[in-house]
Amino acid sequence: MKELEEGTTLTLDFSKIAKIAARCPDVIPVAVQHADTREVILVAYTNERAMRQSLETRTLVLWSTSRNELWEKGKTSGETFELVEARVNCEQNSLLYLVRPRRGGICHTKNVRGEPRNCYYRRIRPGTLELENLDP
Repeated sequence: MKELEEGTTLTLDFSKIAKIAARCPDVIPVAVQHADTREVILVAYTNERAMRQSLETRTLVLWSTSRNELWEKGKTSGETFELVEARVNCEQNSLLYLVRPRRGGICHTKNVRGEPRNCYYRRIRPGTLELENLDP
């Protein structure tokens, strides 16, 4: 079991943005939302190259800040996404991508039935800050 992805302890990475800026200075955040359900799937990053590729191919392509390379979401798992619409915020420093899963799955993590789940599958318990898995 991967403690970060499956555990019950809240360990937020508040230094993530600083780490990204040091390695990948030319990226902006992208909120990725399911076009039909409006669920937030994930928050990721893009640079101009990834954004252009997404718009040209109508496929969700992001910039992997950990690997410092283009990242087609779901390419290795087969859980890829069609880019339905792209929007920009008022300050033009973040994007919103409305996407549709091509095969139905969303996250690289799986529940006990082996099914991909939504990336936001754990709820924070206010009193204890423990995590509760909503899709075990």
